[in-house]
Amino acid sequence: MADKDKPNEFFVTRRQDGRYNVLRPNAERPSAVTDTQRQGIDRAKEIDRDAAVHIQRVRGNPPGPDKFRKE
Repeated sequence: MADKDKPNEFFVTRRQDGRYNVLRPNAERPSAVTDTQRQGIDRAKEIDRDAAVHIQRVRGNPPGPDKFRKE
């Protein structure tokens, strides 16, 4: 069950080292760090199965704002 103080969503983003952060909006630290994007998505769903999971598109991203798709 989600904490009422936290938004009911996660963002899975690629790190510079090639691993993935699982983040809540405005979080100072990730909820999890995983080796693959799929593991990040699965971990976000384990933490809160009702949360919306937004996945960063990492292939061929030109410089600029991050683009996300929803799982």
